[in-house]
Order: sequence, then structure tokens, then C-alpha cells
Amino acid sequence: MYFLGLDLGQKRDHSAVAVVERIDHRRAFQGTAFQRLVVRYAERLPLGTPYPQVVERVRGIVRSQELASNCAVAVDATGVGAPVVDMLRAARLGCDLTDVRASKGRVGADGTGEHDDLVIALALACWRAKRREFCGEVGHRLPGI
Repeated sequence: MYFLGLDLGQKRDHSAVAVVERIDHRRAFQGTAFQRLVVRYAERLPLGTPYPQVVERVRGIVRSQELASNCAVAVDATGVGAPVVDMLRAARLGCDLTDVRASKGRVGADGTGEHDDLVIALALACWRAKRREFCGEVGHRLPGI
């Protein structure tokens, strides 16, 4: 199973995507147990990339041969994230979509002059991968298109 983390930015921060694969260990008569996460892909989109293009890029990734019907997405829904989450849902990605809202503002390297976009995208993907159940909009995977 693959998990995609999406950190949104535009003018001052890059939008970034990270994909991790969850490797489970299958044990006879005991089911599966979480073993490790492997980073499979990371991408920083150019500054100023319009959100419709970000949505199309995510759609292209989750519909790739490796990820199609075998992935879940976690997106930073703070700030401008809520409307982009709506756009992602409308794009019918064919996978579970979890919008993550920080309770005390955006978490990251704000004010330090550092770009944290790839770190946040990777953190979102890892966080989602460690959750066992699907927890999307209606609690199950969306049907593929």
C-alpha cells in the first residue's frame, strides 16, 4: 500500500508531494504486522504552481500503474488547504483522502527562512501510513474511475 503526503504552498512556499510504501510482514496464523516505511518518491513543485495544476499532478501520481487503487492521500488542509481539498475530492482520485488540520496553526519551519515543504509532505505520508483504517470523507475508499 502507498501513501501520498501533500503540503500546499504557492507564492512563497513550494507545494510538495511525497510517497511512501508501507511494508507489512505477513505472519502465518497471526495476520499482518507493520514492518517499515520506504520513501518511494518526493517532488517539489515550482513556486507559483496554480492549485488546479497541483491537483492534476496528484491525480497523475495516484493513477500511475503502481499506485492506482492501492493508495491513500493525506493533505495539509490548513490555510488555503480547504478549497484545494474540495478540488481533490472533485477530481475523484480513486483513493482514500484525509484532510489534516493543525490545531495551533501551520506546523513547520515558519520564520526560520527554511523551506519545510518536503519534510511536511513526507511527515503527512508517514502519519497516514501508520494509521490502519481508512478514514476518508465517508470512511472508505473511493471507487476507481
